[in-house]
Amino acid sequence: MAYDLHFDWSSSITEVMLGATKAEGGTRRLSYRIGGGTTLPFLETTQGSSAPLIAFEICDNPQYWSPIVRNYCGDLVNDCGEWAKTADSGYGSDMIRLYLTSTRQRNFSDIPSVGKTVESVLSNTSLPLIIEGSNEPKIDSEVFLKCGEAGQGERLLLGTAEAGRYRSIAAAAMAYNHSVIAQSPIDVNLAKQLNILLKEIGLSRDHIIIDPYTGSLGYGFEYSYSAMERIRFSALKGDTDLAMPIICSAVDTLTVKEIREAGPAIQDDIAVQWEFTTGLAAAIAGSEIICVRHPKTIPLLRKAFASLKSGKNTIGGQ
Repeated sequence: MAYDLHFDWSSSITEVMLGATKAEGGTRRLSYRIGGGTTLPFLETTQGSSAPLIAFEICDNPQYWSPIVRNYCGDLVNDCGEWAKTADSGYGSDMIRLYLTSTRQRNFSDIPSVGKTVESVLSNTSLPLIIEGSNEPKIDSEVFLKCGEAGQGERLLLGTAEAGRYRSIAAAAMAYNHSVIAQSPIDVNLAKQLNILLKEIGLSRDHIIIDPYTGSLGYGFEYSYSAMERIRFSALKGDTDLAMPIICSAVDTLTVKEIREAGPAIQDDIAVQWEFTTGLAAAIAGSEIICVRHPKTIPLLRKAFASLKSGKNTIGGQ
């Protein structure tokens, strides 16, 4: 049975460049141009359409990370550079997302260490880099400027701008030609308002990626899915304030009750399936970048994306 996949959409998603090769002024072995879509993911009829990117998340202070990931990755979690290198050469991720969890420590002031961490990750992997900076407004400006400086020329993606704190990260992005993650709490109007605020202070549309905030499957993801779809529908109908690519990072996926209470023998597999299912649903809703924390989730998503693009039902080994 053939389906009519033509809608009353006349606009496209703004393209954003992430990463920079040597020819583009950086040191990455590849760069990505995301966005540009004119419909929902996996409904494309053109051969050149690409699957969502998969970003593997690491951090510089593992005490704030899931014990499931710490146990699986072992000593790698204590060395950001080696962890990033393994995510690149061993896990097969498309991007690295570095969380500077060290800045969560009370009275953190070691700003130079932030730059060294970013430089270490950049030198150990040639993948484009996403950096999640400080959660502390008092040091935001220093942290983001140090990140921007350390990654100058690499076209980083910096996170996270929110309605109450966006000027510092926008300033760093504009100073060093990086892009910004604009996060709002599962609300289409708030997502639009934040994008307008960022543009009003000088950040261009092609340097903004939307994070509508993503809850875990069964723990708020239903609202996230709805928000992502409505953002995408509005963009394709011509709302340029929402016509940016979307990133999804369900940070609580590996900590839900079903995983915490699972027996040791099956806990790891359940965690992977939970993260995989959440990420796959986010990709279908419109996300161009899916962030994961468990290495075993990456090949499952890769296979599922290939299956959806080919039209063959091989998801989950079927």
